[in-house]
Amino acid sequence: MNRASFSREAADFRRQAMIDATAACLAEKGVGGTSVRAICLRAGVSSGLLRHYFDGVDALIAETYRATTVRMAQTVAAAVAEAGEDKRARLIAYVTANFRSPIADPAVLSTWIAFWSLVRSDPEIAAIHKESYAAFRAELEALLADCGLPPAQRGPVAIALTALVDGLWLELSLDSSTLSGDQASAIAIRWVDTLLGQPELG
Repeated sequence: MNRASFSREAADFRRQAMIDATAACLAEKGVGGTSVRAICLRAGVSSGLLRHYFDGVDALIAETYRATTVRMAQTVAAAVAEAGEDKRARLIAYVTANFRSPIADPAVLSTWIAFWSLVRSDPEIAAIHKESYAAFRAELEALLADCGLPPAQRGPVAIALTALVDGLWLELSLDSSTLSGDQASAIAIRWVDTLLGQPELG
């Protein structure tokens, strides 16, 4: 490995360490407790290094939100790929992947709540939120199209499914003793099959 490659990998490692530390701080301390000092202490880096890679803590929180949404999207995409070629199975895999680790996790919920608390006040967070949810719904619409849903119904059904997934994921992440991942999946599958058979949502 040449010096440039080594330096690049070291930089990527430090950058990722700060993103991971920010997610952990948000989960444990919320937005108010996620300071430069707290992040750097957890990541094992200096405050100067944080400012070298990011334009302050707000920019790092925004990048952490973006990285978290990308990681969740990759997890769901992998589940769809593992489902094979059956169209219904791919749609169900996309929905039910949200009810398993690493997405269904109390720590992820705590981090997500911190992000959500900033959506109304931070334009960059709001833009990432809008982009990630639009991408989720677009993927759902594509999978619904594969299942034969008429064009006029895909948007409303995708919105309804997104709301269902968010609600079940929230209940599961808050208290898995009252709703298990398998139960959440069973509810979602029943709803998917109902929607595919009777898609009229307005």
